[in-house]
Amino acid sequence: MKIIFYGGANSVTGSNYYLENAETRVLVDCGLHQGSNFAERRNFEPLPYDAKKIDAVFITHSHIDHIGLLPKLLRDGFRGKIYSTKPTKDFAELMLLDSEHILGEEAKKWKKPALYGAEDVSKVMAVWVGVEYHAPVEVGDLSAEFFDAGHILGSAFIRISGSGKSVVFSGDLGNYPAPIIKSTEKIPEADYCLIESTYGDRVHEGAESRLEQLEDAIEDINRSKGVLLIPAFAMERTQQLLYELNELVENGRVPKIPVYIDSPLAIKLTSVYKKYRNYFNEEAAGLIRGGDDILDFKGLHLTLTTDQSKEINNVHPPKVVVAGSGMSHGGRILHHERRYLPDPNSMVLFIGYQGSGSLGRMILDGAREVKIMGESIPVRARVRRISAYSAHADQPRLLEWLKPARQVLKNVFVVQGESGSSEALAQKINDELAIQTTIPSQGQECEL
Repeated sequence: MKIIFYGGANSVTGSNYYLENAETRVLVDCGLHQGSNFAERRNFEPLPYDAKKIDAVFITHSHIDHIGLLPKLLRDGFRGKIYSTKPTKDFAELMLLDSEHILGEEAKKWKKPALYGAEDVSKVMAVWVGVEYHAPVEVGDLSAEFFDAGHILGSAFIRISGSGKSVVFSGDLGNYPAPIIKSTEKIPEADYCLIESTYGDRVHEGAESRLEQLEDAIEDINRSKGVLLIPAFAMERTQQLLYELNELVENGRVPKIPVYIDSPLAIKLTSVYKKYRNYFNEEAAGLIRGGDDILDFKGLHLTLTTDQSKEINNVHPPKVVVAGSGMSHGGRILHHERRYLPDPNSMVLFIGYQGSGSLGRMILDGAREVKIMGESIPVRARVRRISAYSAHADQPRLLEWLKPARQVLKNVFVVQGESGSSEALAQKINDELAIQTTIPSQGQECEL
């Protein structure tokens, strides 16, 4: 058995791992490389393997940096099956269709053919199979099993076994306790493990402070009569926000000001959440049984159309606007940032990871001026961050997850992190758990 790291090595994004056994070749994830652009130029280069020879793809979850190159894989001749949990399959279709337009714009910029069209997404979904957690999937001489990663609804880490060996692919591991979703399952026994390290060098704020900080931001914006801008990923982060805003509003903890979810994708994804309530944690399930629509409250406005989005400008502050994209790569948040970043009474509240080189990262790092749609925009609005909203496990959580398998793991491959994060986590795993670690490089091949 061997593994080749075609993505997610020395990088947070672009998760793409090739696993080969005596008879079988599979991929775990097939994601888009992202950075200062929604899609980096390397996404338009040929795939580093023969798509026709891949027997199956296992998907950990539906974020675009884990699924974004699947249509390209099919275009290049892949004829196997794609496997994931059922919520991941439903979310993925919406995510891929939503990304198509942005990717088309990126392709024009790089003077390359578009990565895919809507018809390619249909072909992807035709070969996609939804499976349950803990139901073994046999492909050739390999067997795969999905476990709840607690990252987003339906997310999984995957154990693949064959030739008397087993390897766990962590995907993205959750930061628990989290609103709505269940906690990360324990790691099963395995010989090898790939572990994400997005936050491998830091400790998140306690989850208990998250609600208080959100409450404080809304109260501050009410006093200053400004606009609270929240760039939010449409998948999971917006639903977490809705859940906690519902709690603040229904318990009278914040002033009555309008809240706009200005993201067609987030609105569509929220409807999928309601379809899979059996995946919710007990707290969320209990509130629903008690009659609370946990993703809706008085004063909430969902703006699907462009005209509805423009109408937000006509509503006098104070108001809250939640829009994508989460790192301000594109989407409706750019229009709101262009309008309100110069306003010292307004505030930008970051609640998610901001990739190196992204507009969100520039604002978070204190840029006094940024370019939006070719226009120089002064940044006078206040900038805050709530790190406790992260859907990624921090260093203590990652170590805690690995610990039960420390006696049997032969090697842990530290992936999906910037170099400092990966190095810090690898050192901690060595020092505290006494497990051998490897930080693989792009394209590196390892015999297991």
